Amino acid sequence: MKFARPLPAYMVTRYHGWKATTYADNKGWYRRLADEGQRPRAMIISCCDSRVHVTSIFGADQGEFFIHRNIANLVPPFQPDGNQHGTSAAVEYAVTALKVSHLVILGHSSCGGVAGCYHMCSGNAPELEEKGSFVGRWMDILRPGFDALPEGDEESRLRALEKGAVLVSLENLMTFPFVEKAVKDGTLSIHGLWNDIGEGTLEAYDPEAEAFVGI
Repeated sequence: MKFARPLPAYMVTRYHGWKATTYADNKGWYRRLADEGQRPRAMIISCCDSRVHVTSIFGADQGEFFIHRNIANLVPPFQPDGNQHGTSAAVEYAVTALKVSHLVILGHSSCGGVAGCYHMCSGNAPELEEKGSFVGRWMDILRPGFDALPEGDEESRLRALEKGAVLVSLENLMTFPFVEKAVKDGTLSIHGLWNDIGEGTLEAYDPEAEAFVGI
């Protein structure tokens, strides 16, 4: 592959710093993880956004979380059509092979993917409507969330759609037969969270209140 280039210097320097400190101080733990395999208790589905740092938020170490990231932390509905489905494959592996006890959808404030969906569904982003737009076709998953938005100004509707992305994903999770079975058997619980990046706060969806509440 002639187009691949060496890593930038700052990444190499940071790697060597990690290897000489964090790894060196915990070498036994890393070797145990390598030898015994992973046993994460939870899967976290979060956004690709670089500002969302799941392990930092929860103070997690290596081996604790099985993490999958995609645009706008979306889960598509169960659709075994023979095509490639990265998120669905990650969910299947986490639930059926790793047997995680918790599956968390983590949304966040100022989500660019959600904003793109909002503008696309509002008719203001024709480039996302194009058949060849990977982002647009991925954000089609969130169209039901847009259709359910209450009236209001754009800022409040965007915030509602960010939380709606979490709810759409939770609903879609339950279309996977192995997820539904695990939830009904009591071996898996699913959770919806929303993170305000600027305030550092977390809200969790409360099904009884039918709203996100601070934790």
